[in-house]
Amino acid sequence: MLFPAELKYTKDHEWIRLEGDNIAYVGITDFAQHELGDLVYIEVGTVGDVVEAHNIFGTVEAVKTTSDLFMPVTGKVLEFNPALNDDNGGNPSLINDDAYQHWIVKVEISNPDDVAALMGAEAYQALVGK
Repeated sequence: MLFPAELKYTKDHEWIRLEGDNIAYVGITDFAQHELGDLVYIEVGTVGDVVEAHNIFGTVEAVKTTSDLFMPVTGKVLEFNPALNDDNGGNPSLINDDAYQHWIVKVEISNPDDVAALMGAEAYQALVGK
């Protein structure tokens, strides 16, 4: 199981990668995709909306379950990754191949200081016990 050091993590198993001061990419962790199993559908109905930290920005469906996706920081959802969007010919199961290469949403962070409150790789690894 991978825990890239350049990412920040949430207790809800999302990761965030900063690109500059206020743009970031959000996805689910390798641990989360292993727990969920084969992903079959991702729904993000919040593009264009400001989503508060810890609030739901979408859902991910696996063969056996559906799980909410939680925003790590407050920000405006700019884009849903078209490579994952099944409604537009994308393939959600790409996350099962590489959870860190395939982000789910691109966001404009309202307060970059929110990122400091998230876990680093070592803390997240300790949380999931791996």
